[in-house]
Amino acid sequence: MSRPSPSLETPLLQHITLRDKEAPQKIRKLQRCFVLTGKRSMHYNRHSLVSLELIGESGVGEILITGGAGYIGSHIVKRLLEKGMQIIVLDNLQTGHREAIIGGTFIQGDIGNERILSEIFGVHEIDSVIHMAADCLVGDSTKDPLKYFNNNVSKGIKLLGVMLKHKVKKIVFSSSAAVYGNPPRVPIEEDFPPFPINPYGETKLIFEKLLEGCKVAHGLQYISLRYFNAAGADPDGRIGEDHHPETHLIPTVLRALLRKGRKVPIYGTDYDTPDGTCIRDYIHILDIAEAHISALEALHAGVESEIFNLGNGQGFSVKQIIQAASKVTGRTIPVIETQRRPGDPPILVASSEKIEKKLGWSPRHEKLDEIIDTAWRWHRTHPHGFRSSSLKKGVARWT
Repeated sequence: MSRPSPSLETPLLQHITLRDKEAPQKIRKLQRCFVLTGKRSMHYNRHSLVSLELIGESGVGEILITGGAGYIGSHIVKRLLEKGMQIIVLDNLQTGHREAIIGGTFIQGDIGNERILSEIFGVHEIDSVIHMAADCLVGDSTKDPLKYFNNNVSKGIKLLGVMLKHKVKKIVFSSSAAVYGNPPRVPIEEDFPPFPINPYGETKLIFEKLLEGCKVAHGLQYISLRYFNAAGADPDGRIGEDHHPETHLIPTVLRALLRKGRKVPIYGTDYDTPDGTCIRDYIHILDIAEAHISALEALHAGVESEIFNLGNGQGFSVKQIIQAASKVTGRTIPVIETQRRPGDPPILVASSEKIEKKLGWSPRHEKLDEIIDTAWRWHRTHPHGFRSSSLKKGVARWT
């Protein structure tokens, strides 16, 4: 197959062997943004030939984002690119999507592979990390706790080890309000004693303790962000939520409208809440992305290591979500009422007063209609997720 001539419309594809001692210099000389491509059998190590593909205009990145091909990570990536920041995304695509990465340097690999990490930190001038990579299904964690402790803790330890070896001492950690378990009252504040009730929450708490230990022993600077339900999508509709299986309420509600015969289960209608259904904290994905960036900027400004909650300031019940979705879409949502799920607290809402006071962050997209409208825009145009369309137009590919 003949190669197209380089042009602005068809960027030049470079093939670089990492075994080549001059590979780092070649990458820097190109001063472009590359993406690792190739078949599953091709691994990012010093013995393989990898394809590096030009898709952007920024230079070699300085911020490493693990799990950046996921729902939250991809929105952080997009926002960072809009700010002109130089980024590298590391994701094994276990649950993430290559199509969700709209720019930056993408490397397909696992954070548990120290060889990959060492080569990334050796080639690129990374000065900070946003750590998103994790397994994050509460129910699944109770069925396979070893997987969660391995992916969320053991592999995270390897990341920290390589970071410290290369003297990279700034990290923003995407934690979870699941560390609180069943809180004594709401809204949840950071000084509440953490008491996770599932392996997923336990792994997040353990990693926070590791960060604190590395701060004391090695001078690591960190900010950990705890939050509940990310929701919505980027308004331009290019990226959004695409999980398999889908367990989140808002996409479950919207998917029911796109697939005949689907009904939205309401687990319990007899809770001690105004309408009898559970109340949860939902935060627009753009606000979560901004919080991570604000945290990163704070670390560079010398802010002390901290743990912050991210909250919307109010909670929404299951019925409120369904009613709002019906209003936004103009359609009736098919539902089925069923029994409570074990362990579901009536109300979970996090307070964000601390981060607002210290970092100046507060949610800007707190209206439920806006959250659902952006999510609906994504699901309506991508009924099968990222399989519905390709974001790869205009990118040269050949072997």
